[in-house]
Amino acid sequence: MKYITCDENNHVLRIGLNRPDKMNAFNMQMLQELSEAYTLLEQSESLWCGLLFSHTENFTSGLDLADVAPHVKAGALLFPEKNIDPLRISGRELTKPLVVAVQGYCLTIGIELMLAADVCIASEETKFGQIEVQRGIFPFGGATIRMVQRAGWGNAMRYMLTGDMFDAKEAYRTDMVQEVVNGHPLDKAVEIADSISKQAPLGVYAILKSAHLSLTDETGAKAALLATAKKLMDTEDAAEGLQSFLDRRKAIFIGK
Repeated sequence: MKYITCDENNHVLRIGLNRPDKMNAFNMQMLQELSEAYTLLEQSESLWCGLLFSHTENFTSGLDLADVAPHVKAGALLFPEKNIDPLRISGRELTKPLVVAVQGYCLTIGIELMLAADVCIASEETKFGQIEVQRGIFPFGGATIRMVQRAGWGNAMRYMLTGDMFDAKEAYRTDMVQEVVNGHPLDKAVEIADSISKQAPLGVYAILKSAHLSLTDETGAKAALLATAKKLMDTEDAAEGLQSFLDRRKAIFIGK
């Protein structure tokens, strides 16, 4: 039985979590399948944006520690080195945009997956928790890095050091999610992913690359701006963008 579904629509790869009997708790199989889905997104020229969501009422209850902990204790990698790491911790990185829709419980790795993505839409009923400290461990999927970057030191420590739960309103206040909706978040997430997929993909990828570089090397990011712009201006999509402006119509991009 597979726990991750993949469906392509309008250049968007919709990646669905589907382990309802365990509230989408990630075991090693599910982690492997998620990595394979992200790798498909990265490698396929026809896929320009990803959308991660849950088929069930909960996004995820976190890691299935009974299955995952022995692998971590043995020093094993959570994801194959040849594949994309959805947590952006090691190995290959995703260079394409990813939108996440969360609802129900979004615990531990769920928060880390959404912080490793680009845009997150949450249902107002979502319950968040970075609760590893209550289990005698700590967040090892990126929260100690990205929650600090996104929410600020005090907000991050408030929840990581206590393991206290927080709601969607608080996630929005601390910039961990970008929009809170009444009801299921998937429709809004699809709308955003579809909007991204209508833009020039090479320009989208360049934005992501520059923004990520700025987090670790602002000087390098600045130095690369004009060279990147020059490269993009030589593409077919840039020519189409200019022509569509002159013709007063929407551009039709092909990713070249």
